[in-house]
Amino acid sequence: MNTAELDAIAQKMVADGKGILAADESTGTIQKRFDAIGVENTEDNRRDYRELMFRTVPAMRDYVSGVILFDETIRQKAKDGTRLVDLITAAGALPGIKVDAGAKPLAGCPGETITEGLDGLGGRLKEYYDLGARFAKWRAVIDIGAGIPSYTALRTNAHALARYAALCQENKIVPIVEPEVLMDGDHGIERCLEVTEWTLKTVFEELYYQRVRLEGMVLKPNMIVPGKKSRTQASVQDVAEKTVRVLKNCVPSAVPGIAFLSGGQSDEDATAHLDAMVKLGGLPWKLTYSYGRALQAAPQKAWAGKAENVGAAQAAFNHRARMNSLAALGQWSAEQEKKAAA
Repeated sequence: MNTAELDAIAQKMVADGKGILAADESTGTIQKRFDAIGVENTEDNRRDYRELMFRTVPAMRDYVSGVILFDETIRQKAKDGTRLVDLITAAGALPGIKVDAGAKPLAGCPGETITEGLDGLGGRLKEYYDLGARFAKWRAVIDIGAGIPSYTALRTNAHALARYAALCQENKIVPIVEPEVLMDGDHGIERCLEVTEWTLKTVFEELYYQRVRLEGMVLKPNMIVPGKKSRTQASVQDVAEKTVRVLKNCVPSAVPGIAFLSGGQSDEDATAHLDAMVKLGGLPWKLTYSYGRALQAAPQKAWAGKAENVGAAQAAFNHRARMNSLAALGQWSAEQEKKAAA
């Protein structure tokens, strides 16, 4: 393990004013995105869509530190024969790769899942490194409901996350550790806080047991928000204060940065919450974004699978990337959002 190399990559992933583009949708997930805009889910369309993003300037150059890819994408070439990975590196960003095999039902725990994909992971990581990946992602899914999450589900998922992270570092790849407490359901913000704190403490305990180097990883957590069906929603400031409180209670200062997932929030909510957290100040780690839908929904809609719409789609991607860059610096405002969109 080259600790200096790992640490340097992790620092680059959370560079000031830059965040991570999550473009690692599985073929099934991108089917849903394409269905919503009336685009056929073919390999060429998936390539064309991702190529338009990776060729977007200034977004990729100024606001994106890395891109999480799907297995298909890391192997693809653009229309002109350039590897998509090379488009990313040419923009100054780091290629990354999703390595988990998805969440599957957890035996003995109805309604809960375990993320699979550890079998053969060491060999796959070696191949991905040779293909250009310098970081990886593994997502654990923690649901909130009647009687869940259980200790079993939390401990099992945390253990798998830690084993994945250790294997990544052994293979010169920085792990993004993503324990996502879902915002589905009707639970309130306090229940989200309670479960997220329990989850993060369990994850960092397992990371310690698996000897994961904290300086060479990036945490990708959910924000503390009420469930989508909750009767009581929360203010931007309440979300920011509760999220920062939980992170200070759970995340060691050795971790270089925290790149939030958007988790189904609206584009502007995800941006506003990040900005409010950064403005609180006094934090031992960098705060930034690792958004999928919150960066891509607007460009997808603008593109709609048509070559003549590429410029409009890239403009939409530039806008959302810039707004989130400002948020990561604590410089965003709703007025700027409106002015830039006008």
